[in-house]
Amino acid sequence: MLAATFAAPRPPQRYGPIMSAPAKPSGESITSKQQLVAFLEQGCKPVEAWRIGTEHEKFGYTEDDLRPLPYDGPRGVRAMLEGLARLGWQPVYEGDALIALSDPSGANVSLEPGGQLELSGAPLETIHQICIETYQHLKQVKQVAARLDIGFVGLGFQPKWARDQIPWMPKGRYRIMRDYMPKRGTRGLDMMLRTSTVQVNLDFGSEADMVKKLRVSLALQPVATALFASSPFVDGQPNGLLSNRAAIWLDTDPDRTGGLPFAFEDGMGFERYVDWMLDVPMYFVYRDGRYLDAAGQSFRDFMAGRLAALPGERPTLGDWTDHLTTAFPEVRLKRYLEMRGADGGPWRRLCALPALWVGLLYDTAALDAAWDLVRGWTAEEREVLRREVPRLGLAATIRGRTVRDLAVEMLDLAGAGLARRRRVNESGRDESMFLDTLREIARSGRTPAEEMLEAYHGRWHNSVDPLFKEYAY
Repeated sequence: MLAATFAAPRPPQRYGPIMSAPAKPSGESITSKQQLVAFLEQGCKPVEAWRIGTEHEKFGYTEDDLRPLPYDGPRGVRAMLEGLARLGWQPVYEGDALIALSDPSGANVSLEPGGQLELSGAPLETIHQICIETYQHLKQVKQVAARLDIGFVGLGFQPKWARDQIPWMPKGRYRIMRDYMPKRGTRGLDMMLRTSTVQVNLDFGSEADMVKKLRVSLALQPVATALFASSPFVDGQPNGLLSNRAAIWLDTDPDRTGGLPFAFEDGMGFERYVDWMLDVPMYFVYRDGRYLDAAGQSFRDFMAGRLAALPGERPTLGDWTDHLTTAFPEVRLKRYLEMRGADGGPWRRLCALPALWVGLLYDTAALDAAWDLVRGWTAEEREVLRREVPRLGLAATIRGRTVRDLAVEMLDLAGAGLARRRRVNESGRDESMFLDTLREIARSGRTPAEEMLEAYHGRWHNSVDPLFKEYAY
């Protein structure tokens, strides 16, 4: 198992998926905003304690008809989790439903609302370790899936099946979100059921370091979106976009999504993010083994004992931790930073995303140069770029520069940062090797989505069905 593979020391903090195991209303009671600020401040770590946590989701399908997996049944998601549990993972239940798997290393496997299977990896020291972990996980997935005649594919959006053909997973928080999402934006249910992503979670050393990393990664997130764009199909046909996943986030609950323009204002810090989160409407409160619907209610009211779902009761730090997971900006702050802009993809790009952001954010010279690259962009320019990239990909522009040009420069900075880290494998190669697949994309100027579209109009004969074979793990 993973715990036996990686012996490097790790901090007790876990990097976790946004919607995994049941909530845990634990910890001290919250009586002041300062407790919430202090909670985020506890994420500050010395450089030697910085780690890398990668998350990636994938779509399962039955191999004979390419249909999405139900939860129950001989070829369902539960059977998949039970098969992985036989390989050493520990089952996690919500009531009678098996909804996740855990491992002492800090890794876990969980379910997104439409049955997307997610690995939330352990906090590791190097990209080499990340890539080994990813390979081992996918090897186990293929081993179990082969017995069930099912497959898994990494893409940004479910390419073939309509929203009403995707089974919902039996998790209490999803029922609450399912009812609330259509009230704020039109694409929230698509986000839940039909998107997949790859993310990386990274540490910071101080409040100032957090702010700088947050600003750089927010500004450059559209460049990562373009490099990873792999969702050009909806309901079996091209939809005119390169990253439909990214486009969906443009019309999903504006209260909790977006590019966080306030993060670039004077006075940004942990307290400013707490103020924003206090104004993000709640989804739920977890008590006595069940989710109580608090959708649209105020965490500020909760702190004052005036929450309609739990009148007279005040929140704990566990409630605050859960509330932090219900905001979905392009980069999310918890006690670490989550890069959230990339479509899911094949194995080599799963290793490339952490390499890209570690190279930029974990090296001082690279981070300074990246900040110089974006510091003059206005909030309006950043938002226009975010909205154009899903359609134009590497051809989108900002201040007269194409995203392709920015990607080349961004990759050069990241490669130099990884080289200076000097984390080498047994062959003496440093982590910059994992950027090669992204360099090929940037040099060609063609996103993965454009390669798929070429195949669709050519050898696939206007069908998305071959995609499930060619891009399967």
